Amino acid sequence: MDNITMEMAENENVTNKEDLYLDGHMFAKMAQGGAAQLRSNAEEVNKLNVFPVPDGDTGDNMRMTIESGIAALERVESGNLAEVMQALSHGMLLGARGNSGVILSQLFAGLAKGLTNCDKADAQTIGQAMLIGVKQAYNSVMTPTEGTILTVAREATEYAVANITPESTVRSLFGDLISEMYASLQRTPEILAVLKQAGVIDSGGAGLFYIMDGFNRVLNGEELHVGELAEATASTAEAAPEIDLDAFGPDSEMTYGYCTELLLRLQTKKVDLDTFDESVIRNYLMGVGDSIVTFRVDSIVKIHVHTKTPDEVLAFCRQFGEFLKIKIENMSLQHNETLTEEAPASTPTAALPIEKKQYGIVSVCSGDGIEAVFTELGVDVVVSGGQTQNPSTNDFLDAFAKIPAEHIFVFPNNGNILLAARQAAEIYTDATIHVLESKDLGSGYVAISSMDLNEESVEAILEQANEAMQRAATGVISPSIRDAELDGVQIKNGDFIGFVGKHMYVSNPDMNTAAQGLLSHMIGDETYLLTVFTGKATSQDQAAALEQSLRDNYPEVEAYFIEGGQDVYPYIFIVE
Repeated sequence: MDNITMEMAENENVTNKEDLYLDGHMFAKMAQGGAAQLRSNAEEVNKLNVFPVPDGDTGDNMRMTIESGIAALERVESGNLAEVMQALSHGMLLGARGNSGVILSQLFAGLAKGLTNCDKADAQTIGQAMLIGVKQAYNSVMTPTEGTILTVAREATEYAVANITPESTVRSLFGDLISEMYASLQRTPEILAVLKQAGVIDSGGAGLFYIMDGFNRVLNGEELHVGELAEATASTAEAAPEIDLDAFGPDSEMTYGYCTELLLRLQTKKVDLDTFDESVIRNYLMGVGDSIVTFRVDSIVKIHVHTKTPDEVLAFCRQFGEFLKIKIENMSLQHNETLTEEAPASTPTAALPIEKKQYGIVSVCSGDGIEAVFTELGVDVVVSGGQTQNPSTNDFLDAFAKIPAEHIFVFPNNGNILLAARQAAEIYTDATIHVLESKDLGSGYVAISSMDLNEESVEAILEQANEAMQRAATGVISPSIRDAELDGVQIKNGDFIGFVGKHMYVSNPDMNTAAQGLLSHMIGDETYLLTVFTGKATSQDQAAALEQSLRDNYPEVEAYFIEGGQDVYPYIFIVE
Protein backbone atom coordinates (compact mmCIF):
# COMPACT_ATOMS: atom_id res chain seq x y z
CA MET A 1 0.00 0.00 0.00
CA ASP A 2 2.90 2.35 0.71
CA ASN A 3 3.75 3.26 -2.90
CA ILE A 4 5.49 6.47 -1.95
CA THR A 5 8.90 6.41 -0.31
CA MET A 6 9.83 9.07 2.20
CA GLU A 7 12.99 10.52 0.69
CA MET A 8 12.73 14.20 1.48
CA ALA A 9 15.36 16.88 1.64
CA GLU A 10 16.68 17.41 5.16
CA ASN A 11 16.42 20.86 6.71
CA GLU A 12 19.71 22.39 7.77
CA ASN A 13 19.95 23.57 11.37
CA VAL A 14 21.58 26.83 10.36
CA THR A 15 19.11 29.66 9.81
CA ASN A 16 20.17 31.97 6.98
CA LYS A 17 18.70 35.42 6.53
CA GLU A 18 17.27 34.45 3.14
CA ASP A 19 15.38 31.58 4.81
CA LEU A 20 13.13 34.05 6.62
CA TYR A 21 11.35 35.23 3.48
CA LEU A 22 10.12 33.69 0.23
CA ASP A 23 10.17 35.87 -2.89
CA GLY A 24 8.76 35.39 -6.36
CA HIS A 25 11.99 34.17 -7.96
CA MET A 26 12.41 31.35 -5.45
CA PHE A 27 8.74 30.42 -5.54
CA ALA A 28 8.86 30.14 -9.34
CA LYS A 29 11.82 27.75 -9.02
CA MET A 30 9.95 25.76 -6.39
CA ALA A 31 6.87 25.50 -8.61
CA GLN A 32 9.03 24.24 -11.47
CA GLY A 33 10.59 21.70 -9.11
CA GLY A 34 7.16 20.56 -7.97
CA ALA A 35 6.04 20.10 -11.56
CA ALA A 36 9.23 18.21 -12.40
CA GLN A 37 8.85 15.91 -9.37
CA LEU A 38 5.25 15.11 -10.30
CA ARG A 39 6.19 14.51 -13.92
CA SER A 40 8.79 11.98 -12.79
CA ASN A 41 6.19 10.14 -10.72
CA ALA A 42 2.98 10.73 -12.69
CA GLU A 43 2.70 7.12 -13.85
CA GLU A 44 3.05 5.90 -10.26
CA VAL A 45 0.16 8.19 -9.31
CA ASN A 46 -1.87 6.95 -12.30
CA LYS A 47 -1.56 3.39 -11.00
CA LEU A 48 -3.14 4.32 -7.67
CA ASN A 49 -6.54 3.53 -9.13
CA VAL A 50 -9.29 1.99 -7.04
CA PHE A 51 -10.50 -0.05 -10.00
CA PRO A 52 -7.73 -2.13 -11.63
CA VAL A 53 -8.46 -0.77 -15.10
CA PRO A 54 -6.06 0.99 -17.51
CA ASP A 55 -7.77 4.38 -17.19
CA GLY A 56 -5.86 5.90 -14.27
CA ASP A 57 -5.27 9.55 -15.13
CA THR A 58 -4.91 11.43 -11.84
CA GLY A 59 -1.17 11.86 -12.23
CA ASP A 60 -1.53 13.14 -15.78
CA ASN A 61 -4.39 15.47 -14.86
CA MET A 62 -2.47 17.04 -12.00
CA ARG A 63 0.72 17.21 -14.07
CA MET A 64 -0.99 19.03 -16.93
CA THR A 65 -2.72 21.36 -14.48
CA ILE A 66 0.47 22.53 -12.80
CA GLU A 67 2.36 22.62 -16.10
CA SER A 68 -0.28 25.05 -17.41
CA GLY A 69 0.67 27.24 -14.50
CA ILE A 70 4.38 26.83 -15.23
CA ALA A 71 3.77 27.88 -18.84
CA ALA A 72 2.14 31.08 -17.55
CA LEU A 73 5.19 31.75 -15.37
CA GLU A 74 7.42 31.87 -18.43
CA ARG A 75 5.92 35.29 -19.21
CA VAL A 76 6.64 36.68 -15.74
CA GLU A 77 10.00 38.30 -15.06
CA SER A 78 9.07 39.93 -11.77
CA GLY A 79 10.40 38.74 -8.44
CA ASN A 80 7.22 39.94 -6.74
CA LEU A 81 5.68 36.94 -4.94
CA ALA A 82 2.08 38.09 -5.45
CA GLU A 83 2.56 38.56 -9.20
CA VAL A 84 4.20 35.15 -9.57
CA MET A 85 1.42 33.49 -7.57
CA GLN A 86 -1.29 35.19 -9.64
CA ALA A 87 0.29 34.05 -12.91
CA LEU A 88 0.73 30.49 -11.67
CA SER A 89 -2.83 30.23 -10.31
CA HIS A 90 -4.41 31.73 -13.45
CA GLY A 91 -2.56 29.27 -15.65
CA MET A 92 -3.59 26.36 -13.44
CA LEU A 93 -7.20 27.55 -13.35
CA LEU A 94 -7.56 27.47 -17.13
CA GLY A 95 -5.54 24.28 -17.53
CA ALA A 96 -7.23 22.33 -14.71
CA ARG A 97 -8.21 18.77 -15.69
CA GLY A 98 -10.09 16.18 -13.70
CA ASN A 99 -11.42 16.66 -10.19
CA SER A 100 -7.93 16.41 -8.70
CA GLY A 101 -6.63 19.06 -11.09
CA VAL A 102 -9.51 21.43 -10.32
CA ILE A 103 -9.00 21.00 -6.57
CA LEU A 104 -5.27 21.61 -7.06
CA SER A 105 -5.98 24.79 -9.03
CA GLN A 106 -8.35 26.03 -6.32
CA LEU A 107 -5.77 25.27 -3.64
CA PHE A 108 -3.27 27.51 -5.42
CA ALA A 109 -5.92 30.14 -6.18
CA GLY A 110 -6.58 30.45 -2.46
CA LEU A 111 -2.84 30.57 -1.77
CA ALA A 112 -2.54 33.40 -4.31
CA LYS A 113 -5.42 35.23 -2.63
CA GLY A 114 -3.66 34.94 0.72
CA LEU A 115 -0.46 36.38 -0.72
CA THR A 116 -2.06 39.37 -2.46
CA ASN A 117 0.14 42.48 -2.21
CA CYS A 118 3.06 40.43 -0.83
CA ASP A 119 6.37 41.27 -2.48
CA LYS A 120 7.77 38.50 -0.26
CA ALA A 121 6.41 36.53 2.67
CA ASP A 122 7.60 34.95 5.91
CA ALA A 123 6.54 31.59 7.34
CA GLN A 124 3.57 33.03 9.25
CA THR A 125 2.17 34.79 6.18
CA ILE A 126 2.66 31.74 3.96
CA GLY A 127 1.03 29.50 6.54
CA GLN A 128 -2.07 31.70 6.73
CA ALA A 129 -2.24 31.80 2.93
CA MET A 130 -2.07 28.01 2.85
CA LEU A 131 -5.09 27.86 5.18
CA ILE A 132 -7.01 30.08 2.77
CA GLY A 133 -6.00 27.74 -0.05
CA VAL A 134 -7.30 24.70 1.83
CA LYS A 135 -10.60 26.44 2.56
CA GLN A 136 -11.04 27.41 -1.09
CA ALA A 137 -10.24 23.87 -2.22
CA TYR A 138 -12.89 22.47 0.12
CA ASN A 139 -15.42 25.05 -1.08
CA SER A 140 -14.85 24.00 -4.70
CA VAL A 141 -16.41 20.59 -4.01
CA MET A 142 -20.14 20.34 -3.33
CA THR A 143 -19.73 17.34 -1.03
CA PRO A 144 -16.10 17.06 0.15
CA THR A 145 -14.89 13.51 0.78
CA GLU A 146 -12.35 12.88 3.51
CA GLY A 147 -9.48 10.53 2.83
CA THR A 148 -8.69 12.34 -0.40
CA ILE A 149 -6.39 15.15 -1.58
CA LEU A 150 -8.50 17.54 0.51
CA THR A 151 -7.68 15.71 3.73
CA VAL A 152 -3.98 15.48 2.88
CA ALA A 153 -3.82 19.22 2.14
CA ARG A 154 -5.78 20.18 5.25
CA GLU A 155 -4.01 17.96 7.78
CA ALA A 156 -0.56 18.87 6.51
CA THR A 157 -1.32 22.60 6.44
CA GLU A 158 -2.91 22.61 9.89
CA TYR A 159 0.09 20.72 11.32
CA ALA A 160 2.64 23.02 9.69
CA VAL A 161 0.83 26.19 10.79
CA ALA A 162 0.39 24.90 14.35
CA ASN A 163 4.17 24.41 14.56
CA ILE A 164 5.08 27.95 13.49
CA THR A 165 7.04 29.84 16.15
CA PRO A 166 8.85 33.20 16.12
CA GLU A 167 11.98 31.28 15.11
CA SER A 168 10.32 29.48 12.17
CA THR A 169 11.72 29.88 8.68
CA VAL A 170 10.26 29.20 5.26
CA ARG A 171 12.34 26.04 5.14
CA SER A 172 11.10 24.78 8.50
CA LEU A 173 7.50 25.50 7.43
CA PHE A 174 7.81 23.40 4.27
CA GLY A 175 9.72 20.72 6.14
CA ASP A 176 6.82 20.35 8.57
CA LEU A 177 4.32 20.50 5.73
CA ILE A 178 5.87 17.71 3.70
CA SER A 179 6.50 15.39 6.66
CA GLU A 180 2.87 15.58 7.78
CA MET A 181 1.64 15.35 4.19
CA TYR A 182 3.43 12.02 3.87
CA ALA A 183 1.93 10.78 7.14
CA SER A 184 -1.54 11.97 6.19
CA LEU A 185 -1.30 10.24 2.83
CA GLN A 186 -0.52 6.93 4.49
CA ARG A 187 -3.65 7.35 6.65
CA THR A 188 -6.05 7.81 3.73
CA PRO A 189 -6.99 4.10 3.46
CA GLU A 190 -8.07 4.15 7.10
CA ILE A 191 -10.39 7.07 6.37
CA LEU A 192 -11.80 6.02 3.00
CA ALA A 193 -12.88 2.38 2.98
CA VAL A 194 -12.75 2.00 -0.80
CA LEU A 195 -9.02 2.76 -0.74
CA LYS A 196 -8.42 0.14 1.91
CA GLN A 197 -10.42 -2.42 -0.04
CA ALA A 198 -8.39 -1.73 -3.18
CA GLY A 199 -5.09 -1.68 -1.27
CA VAL A 200 -4.01 1.79 -2.42
CA ILE A 201 -3.45 5.26 -0.99
CA ASP A 202 -5.31 8.24 -2.43
CA SER A 203 -4.01 9.18 -5.87
CA GLY A 204 -4.83 12.91 -5.65
CA GLY A 205 -3.10 13.13 -2.29
CA ALA A 206 -0.09 11.34 -3.78
CA GLY A 207 0.05 13.85 -6.62
CA LEU A 208 -0.04 16.74 -4.15
CA PHE A 209 2.70 15.11 -2.08
CA TYR A 210 5.02 14.86 -5.09
CA ILE A 211 4.40 18.50 -5.98
CA MET A 212 5.13 19.71 -2.48
CA ASP A 213 8.07 17.36 -2.17
CA GLY A 214 9.50 19.07 -5.25
CA PHE A 215 8.86 22.47 -3.65
CA ASN A 216 10.71 21.37 -0.53
CA ARG A 217 13.65 19.84 -2.39
CA VAL A 218 14.29 23.00 -4.44
CA LEU A 219 13.93 25.15 -1.33
CA ASN A 220 16.67 23.06 0.25
CA GLY A 221 19.00 23.50 -2.70
CA GLU A 222 18.45 20.22 -4.53
CA GLU A 223 18.69 20.18 -8.30
CA LEU A 224 15.62 18.57 -9.88
CA HIS A 225 16.62 19.27 -13.47
CA VAL A 226 13.75 21.68 -13.75
CA GLY A 227 15.17 22.94 -17.00
CA GLU A 228 14.20 19.63 -18.58
CA LEU A 229 10.54 20.22 -17.78
CA ALA A 230 9.79 22.46 -20.73
CA GLU A 231 11.63 20.08 -23.06
CA ALA A 232 9.71 17.11 -21.69
CA THR A 233 6.42 18.97 -22.00
CA ALA A 234 7.18 19.89 -25.58
CA SER A 235 8.01 16.28 -26.44
CA THR A 236 4.58 15.10 -25.32
CA ALA A 237 2.64 17.91 -26.93
CA GLU A 238 0.91 17.36 -30.22
CA ALA A 239 3.18 17.99 -33.15
CA ALA A 240 2.41 21.25 -34.87
CA PRO A 241 0.62 20.58 -38.15
CA GLU A 242 2.44 21.48 -41.32
CA ILE A 243 1.16 24.61 -43.00
CA ASP A 244 0.85 24.76 -46.76
CA LEU A 245 2.32 28.20 -47.41
CA ASP A 246 1.43 27.91 -51.10
CA ALA A 247 -2.25 28.01 -50.16
CA PHE A 248 -1.91 31.80 -50.11
CA GLY A 249 0.23 33.07 -52.97
CA PRO A 250 1.21 36.47 -54.40
CA ASP A 251 -2.06 36.76 -56.33
CA SER A 252 -4.38 35.41 -53.64
CA GLU A 253 -7.13 37.52 -52.14
CA MET A 254 -7.90 37.58 -48.45
CA THR A 255 -11.21 35.76 -48.13
CA TYR A 256 -11.30 34.06 -44.77
CA GLY A 257 -9.51 36.63 -42.64
CA TYR A 258 -7.24 35.96 -39.70
CA CYS A 259 -7.81 33.77 -36.68
CA THR A 260 -6.71 36.18 -33.95
CA GLU A 261 -6.18 35.04 -30.35
CA LEU A 262 -4.97 37.29 -27.53
CA LEU A 263 -4.31 37.17 -23.82
CA LEU A 264 -4.67 40.75 -22.58
CA ARG A 265 -3.46 41.74 -19.12
CA LEU A 266 -5.51 44.74 -17.98
CA GLN A 267 -3.31 47.54 -16.60
CA THR A 268 -4.26 49.69 -13.62
CA LYS A 269 -2.76 52.76 -15.29
CA LYS A 270 -5.23 52.30 -18.17
CA VAL A 271 -8.42 51.00 -16.50
CA ASP A 272 -10.08 50.59 -13.13
CA LEU A 273 -9.92 46.83 -12.57
CA ASP A 274 -12.94 46.87 -10.26
CA THR A 275 -15.28 48.60 -12.72
CA PHE A 276 -13.93 47.58 -16.13
CA ASP A 277 -16.50 45.68 -18.21
CA GLU A 278 -14.98 43.48 -20.91
CA SER A 279 -18.21 43.77 -22.92
CA VAL A 280 -16.72 46.96 -24.41
CA ILE A 281 -14.19 44.71 -26.16
CA ARG A 282 -16.85 42.22 -27.21
CA ASN A 283 -19.07 44.96 -28.66
CA TYR A 284 -16.16 46.32 -30.70
CA LEU A 285 -15.23 42.87 -32.02
CA MET A 286 -18.81 42.26 -33.18
CA GLY A 287 -18.32 45.13 -35.64
CA VAL A 288 -15.07 43.85 -37.15
CA GLY A 289 -15.36 40.06 -37.18
CA ASP A 290 -17.12 36.95 -35.97
CA SER A 291 -16.50 33.69 -34.04
CA ILE A 292 -15.97 35.95 -31.06
CA VAL A 293 -14.82 34.79 -27.64
CA THR A 294 -14.14 37.10 -24.72
CA PHE A 295 -13.99 36.19 -21.07
CA ARG A 296 -12.14 37.55 -18.10
CA VAL A 297 -10.31 35.86 -15.23
CA ASP A 298 -9.27 38.56 -12.74
CA SER A 299 -7.03 40.93 -14.70
CA ILE A 300 -6.61 38.71 -17.80
CA VAL A 301 -9.01 38.82 -20.75
CA LYS A 302 -8.93 35.99 -23.28
CA ILE A 303 -9.94 37.10 -26.76
CA HIS A 304 -10.62 35.19 -29.98
CA VAL A 305 -11.98 36.64 -33.21
CA HIS A 306 -11.97 35.91 -36.95
CA THR A 307 -11.28 39.25 -38.63
CA LYS A 308 -9.68 40.84 -41.68
CA THR A 309 -8.20 43.63 -39.55
CA PRO A 310 -6.18 42.10 -36.71
CA ASP A 311 -4.02 45.23 -36.54
CA GLU A 312 -7.07 47.30 -35.61
CA VAL A 313 -8.09 44.72 -33.00
CA LEU A 314 -4.64 44.94 -31.41
CA ALA A 315 -4.71 48.72 -31.35
CA PHE A 316 -8.18 48.80 -29.79
CA CYS A 317 -7.41 46.24 -27.10
CA ARG A 318 -4.15 47.91 -26.13
CA GLN A 319 -6.14 50.85 -24.79
CA PHE A 320 -6.92 48.67 -21.79
CA GLY A 321 -3.73 46.74 -21.11
CA GLU A 322 -0.74 44.89 -22.53
CA PHE A 323 -0.56 41.54 -24.30
CA LEU A 324 0.71 38.38 -22.67
CA LYS A 325 0.24 36.30 -25.79
CA ILE A 326 -0.66 36.98 -29.42
CA LYS A 327 -1.45 34.47 -32.17
CA ILE A 328 -2.58 35.57 -35.63
CA GLU A 329 -3.03 33.00 -38.41
CA ASN A 330 -4.19 33.34 -41.99
CA MET A 331 -7.25 31.10 -42.24
CA SER A 332 -6.65 30.50 -45.93
CA LEU A 333 -3.75 28.28 -44.88
CA GLN A 334 -5.66 25.12 -44.11
CA HIS A 335 -4.22 23.44 -41.03
CA ASN A 336 -5.57 21.24 -38.29
CA GLU A 337 -6.16 23.56 -35.39
CA THR A 338 -9.71 23.32 -34.18
CA LEU A 339 -10.68 26.96 -34.49
CA THR A 340 -9.38 27.13 -38.05
CA GLU A 341 -11.10 23.92 -39.07
CA GLU A 342 -14.36 25.48 -38.02
CA ALA A 343 -13.76 28.75 -39.88
CA PRO A 344 -16.80 29.92 -41.86
CA ALA A 345 -16.86 29.81 -45.63
CA SER A 346 -16.35 33.55 -45.61
CA THR A 347 -15.69 36.20 -43.04
CA PRO A 348 -17.14 39.63 -43.86
CA THR A 349 -15.12 42.70 -43.06
CA ALA A 350 -17.82 44.01 -40.74
CA ALA A 351 -19.87 41.03 -39.62
CA LEU A 352 -23.25 41.62 -38.03
CA PRO A 353 -23.77 40.17 -34.56
CA ILE A 354 -24.88 36.55 -34.66
CA GLU A 355 -28.41 36.15 -33.36
CA LYS A 356 -28.40 33.84 -30.38
CA LYS A 357 -30.63 30.80 -30.29
CA GLN A 358 -32.29 29.86 -27.04
CA TYR A 359 -30.54 26.58 -26.26
CA GLY A 360 -27.27 24.78 -27.01
CA ILE A 361 -25.70 21.52 -25.87
CA VAL A 362 -22.09 20.58 -25.04
CA SER A 363 -21.25 16.94 -24.36
CA VAL A 364 -18.05 15.10 -23.51
CA CYS A 365 -17.41 11.75 -25.13
CA SER A 366 -14.67 9.80 -26.87
CA GLY A 367 -14.60 7.54 -29.91
CA ASP A 368 -15.52 8.45 -33.49
CA GLY A 369 -18.71 6.40 -33.45
CA ILE A 370 -19.88 7.71 -30.09
CA GLU A 371 -19.13 11.30 -31.06
CA ALA A 372 -21.14 10.86 -34.28
CA VAL A 373 -24.12 9.51 -32.34
CA PHE A 374 -24.09 12.41 -29.90
CA THR A 375 -23.88 14.88 -32.77
CA GLU A 376 -26.90 13.23 -34.40
CA LEU A 377 -28.77 13.62 -31.10
CA GLY A 378 -28.37 17.39 -31.40
CA VAL A 379 -25.17 18.15 -29.51
CA ASP A 380 -23.71 21.43 -30.82
CA VAL A 381 -20.14 20.84 -29.67
CA VAL A 382 -18.59 17.53 -28.66
CA VAL A 383 -15.62 17.94 -26.32
CA SER A 384 -13.43 14.97 -27.03
CA GLY A 385 -12.46 13.19 -23.84
CA GLY A 386 -13.51 10.89 -21.05
CA GLN A 387 -11.46 8.27 -19.26
CA THR A 388 -7.69 8.88 -19.50
CA GLN A 389 -8.34 12.12 -21.40
CA ASN A 390 -10.13 14.62 -19.17
CA PRO A 391 -10.78 17.98 -20.86
CA SER A 392 -9.57 21.13 -19.15
CA THR A 393 -11.50 24.14 -17.93
CA ASN A 394 -10.24 25.99 -20.99
CA ASP A 395 -11.54 23.24 -23.30
CA PHE A 396 -15.03 23.83 -21.92
CA LEU A 397 -14.67 27.61 -22.25
CA ASP A 398 -13.72 27.22 -25.91
CA ALA A 399 -16.70 24.88 -26.46
CA PHE A 400 -19.13 27.34 -24.88
CA ALA A 401 -17.79 30.14 -27.04
CA LYS A 402 -18.64 28.25 -30.23
CA ILE A 403 -22.36 28.16 -29.43
CA PRO A 404 -24.37 31.39 -29.88
CA ALA A 405 -27.04 30.46 -27.34
CA GLU A 406 -28.65 32.03 -24.30
CA HIS A 407 -28.59 28.76 -22.34
CA ILE A 408 -26.05 25.94 -22.75
CA PHE A 409 -26.61 22.49 -21.26
CA VAL A 410 -23.39 20.64 -20.43
CA PHE A 411 -23.07 16.86 -20.07
CA PRO A 412 -19.64 15.88 -18.68
CA ASN A 413 -20.59 12.15 -18.80
CA ASN A 414 -17.87 11.35 -16.26
CA GLY A 415 -17.74 12.09 -12.54
CA ASN A 416 -14.09 13.12 -12.87
CA ILE A 417 -14.98 15.88 -15.33
CA LEU A 418 -17.78 17.56 -13.38
CA LEU A 419 -15.57 20.02 -11.48
CA ALA A 420 -13.78 21.28 -14.62
CA ALA A 421 -17.16 21.86 -16.29
CA ARG A 422 -18.49 23.70 -13.26
CA GLN A 423 -15.34 25.79 -12.97
CA ALA A 424 -15.71 26.83 -16.62
CA ALA A 425 -19.40 27.61 -16.04
CA GLU A 426 -18.46 30.01 -13.24
CA ILE A 427 -16.01 31.85 -15.50
CA TYR A 428 -18.08 32.07 -18.68
CA THR A 429 -20.38 35.10 -18.99
CA ASP A 430 -21.79 35.07 -22.55
CA ALA A 431 -24.48 32.47 -21.77
CA THR A 432 -26.15 30.84 -18.81
CA ILE A 433 -24.42 27.49 -18.34
CA HIS A 434 -26.25 24.50 -16.87
CA VAL A 435 -23.93 21.63 -15.91
CA LEU A 436 -25.89 18.41 -15.44
CA GLU A 437 -24.56 15.64 -13.22
CA SER A 438 -24.14 13.04 -15.93
CA LYS A 439 -21.47 10.87 -14.36
CA ASP A 440 -21.35 8.25 -17.11
CA LEU A 441 -21.95 7.99 -20.83
CA GLY A 442 -25.38 6.40 -20.49
CA SER A 443 -26.87 9.16 -18.35
CA GLY A 444 -25.83 11.79 -20.89
CA TYR A 445 -26.95 9.68 -23.85
CA VAL A 446 -30.43 9.05 -22.45
CA ALA A 447 -30.87 12.60 -21.12
CA ILE A 448 -29.97 14.26 -24.42
CA SER A 449 -32.28 11.87 -26.28
CA SER A 450 -35.19 12.90 -24.07
CA MET A 451 -34.72 16.67 -24.12
CA ASP A 452 -37.34 18.77 -25.91
CA LEU A 453 -35.59 21.98 -26.89
CA ASN A 454 -38.86 23.41 -28.16
CA GLU A 455 -39.86 23.74 -24.53
CA GLU A 456 -39.85 27.37 -23.40
CA SER A 457 -39.03 26.64 -19.78
CA VAL A 458 -35.39 25.94 -18.91
CA GLU A 459 -36.52 24.33 -15.68
CA ALA A 460 -38.78 21.95 -17.59
CA ILE A 461 -35.91 20.87 -19.85
CA LEU A 462 -33.62 20.29 -16.88
CA GLU A 463 -36.35 18.26 -15.19
CA GLN A 464 -36.76 16.13 -18.34
CA ALA A 465 -33.02 15.48 -18.49
CA ASN A 466 -32.64 14.66 -14.79
CA GLU A 467 -35.60 12.29 -14.83
CA ALA A 468 -34.21 10.52 -17.91
CA MET A 469 -30.81 10.05 -16.25
CA GLN A 470 -32.48 8.13 -13.44
CA ARG A 471 -33.80 5.58 -15.95
CA ALA A 472 -30.40 4.62 -17.34
CA ALA A 473 -27.58 2.43 -16.09
CA THR A 474 -24.13 2.22 -17.69
CA GLY A 475 -22.00 -0.92 -17.51
CA VAL A 476 -18.43 -1.28 -18.68
CA ILE A 477 -16.17 -4.16 -19.68
CA SER A 478 -12.45 -3.48 -19.25
CA PRO A 479 -9.20 -5.42 -19.08
CA SER A 480 -7.71 -5.62 -15.60
CA ILE A 481 -4.18 -4.40 -14.91
CA ARG A 482 -3.58 -6.07 -11.53
CA ASP A 483 -4.82 -8.70 -9.12
CA ALA A 484 -7.48 -7.43 -6.76
CA GLU A 485 -10.60 -8.28 -4.80
CA LEU A 486 -13.51 -5.85 -5.05
CA ASP A 487 -17.08 -6.39 -3.87
CA GLY A 488 -16.30 -10.06 -3.31
CA VAL A 489 -15.07 -10.55 -6.90
CA GLN A 490 -11.63 -12.12 -7.25
CA ILE A 491 -9.76 -10.38 -10.09
CA LYS A 492 -6.63 -11.59 -11.83
CA ASN A 493 -4.30 -9.42 -13.85
CA GLY A 494 -5.33 -9.69 -17.49
CA ASP A 495 -8.92 -10.76 -16.81
CA PHE A 496 -11.86 -8.86 -18.24
CA ILE A 497 -13.92 -7.21 -15.54
CA GLY A 498 -17.43 -5.80 -15.61
CA PHE A 499 -18.77 -3.06 -13.37
CA VAL A 500 -21.58 -0.52 -13.07
CA GLY A 501 -20.61 2.76 -11.46
CA LYS A 502 -18.41 1.81 -8.52
CA HIS A 503 -19.71 -1.74 -8.11
CA MET A 504 -17.73 -4.69 -9.46
CA TYR A 505 -19.78 -7.64 -10.75
CA VAL A 506 -17.67 -10.06 -12.80
CA SER A 507 -14.15 -11.10 -13.76
CA ASN A 508 -13.35 -13.64 -16.44
CA PRO A 509 -10.44 -14.42 -18.79
CA ASP A 510 -12.85 -14.33 -21.76
CA MET A 511 -14.18 -10.93 -22.82
CA ASN A 512 -17.62 -12.06 -24.03
CA THR A 513 -18.14 -14.31 -21.03
CA ALA A 514 -17.48 -11.33 -18.78
CA ALA A 515 -19.87 -9.25 -20.90
CA GLN A 516 -22.63 -11.84 -20.59
CA GLY A 517 -22.08 -12.04 -16.85
CA LEU A 518 -22.33 -8.27 -16.45
CA LEU A 519 -25.49 -8.10 -18.57
CA SER A 520 -27.12 -10.77 -16.43
CA HIS A 521 -26.86 -8.30 -13.53
CA MET A 522 -27.96 -5.27 -15.56
CA ILE A 523 -30.96 -6.63 -17.47
CA GLY A 524 -34.11 -6.97 -15.38
CA ASP A 525 -37.81 -7.44 -15.93
CA GLU A 526 -38.32 -3.74 -16.67
CA THR A 527 -35.46 -3.49 -19.17
CA TYR A 528 -36.71 -2.72 -22.65
CA LEU A 529 -33.75 -1.17 -24.45
CA LEU A 530 -30.01 -1.92 -24.55
CA THR A 531 -27.43 0.13 -26.43
CA VAL A 532 -24.00 -1.43 -26.90
CA PHE A 533 -21.02 0.68 -27.95
CA THR A 534 -18.19 -1.57 -29.14
CA GLY A 535 -14.61 -0.38 -28.70
CA LYS A 536 -11.51 -0.46 -30.85
CA ALA A 537 -10.42 -3.74 -29.27
CA THR A 538 -13.69 -5.53 -30.12
CA SER A 539 -13.74 -7.62 -33.30
CA GLN A 540 -16.81 -7.95 -35.50
CA ASP A 541 -16.97 -11.66 -34.69
CA GLN A 542 -16.99 -10.96 -30.94
CA ALA A 543 -19.71 -8.35 -31.31
CA ALA A 544 -21.80 -10.67 -33.50
CA ALA A 545 -21.47 -13.51 -30.99
CA LEU A 546 -22.60 -11.28 -28.13
CA GLU A 547 -25.51 -9.97 -30.18
CA GLN A 548 -26.67 -13.53 -30.88
CA SER A 549 -26.38 -14.39 -27.19
CA LEU A 550 -28.62 -11.45 -26.34
CA ARG A 551 -31.26 -12.56 -28.84
CA ASP A 552 -31.23 -16.06 -27.39
CA ASN A 553 -31.32 -15.08 -23.71
CA TYR A 554 -33.24 -11.80 -23.75
CA PRO A 555 -35.61 -11.87 -26.74
CA GLU A 556 -37.84 -9.20 -25.18
CA VAL A 557 -35.00 -6.65 -25.01
CA GLU A 558 -34.38 -4.41 -28.01
CA ALA A 559 -30.61 -4.30 -28.48
CA TYR A 560 -28.68 -1.88 -30.68
CA PHE A 561 -24.97 -2.40 -31.45
CA ILE A 562 -22.96 0.66 -32.48
CA GLU A 563 -19.27 0.83 -33.36
CA GLY A 564 -18.24 3.41 -30.78
CA GLY A 565 -14.51 3.34 -31.49
CA GLN A 566 -13.67 4.09 -27.84
CA ASP A 567 -10.34 3.22 -26.23
CA VAL A 568 -9.90 1.22 -22.99
CA TYR A 569 -13.36 -0.35 -22.89
CA PRO A 570 -14.27 -3.14 -25.38
CA TYR A 571 -17.94 -2.77 -24.44
CA ILE A 572 -20.06 0.02 -22.96
CA PHE A 573 -23.62 -1.05 -22.13
CA ILE A 574 -26.48 1.43 -21.64
CA VAL A 575 -29.61 -0.12 -20.20
CA GLU A 576 -32.98 1.64 -20.09
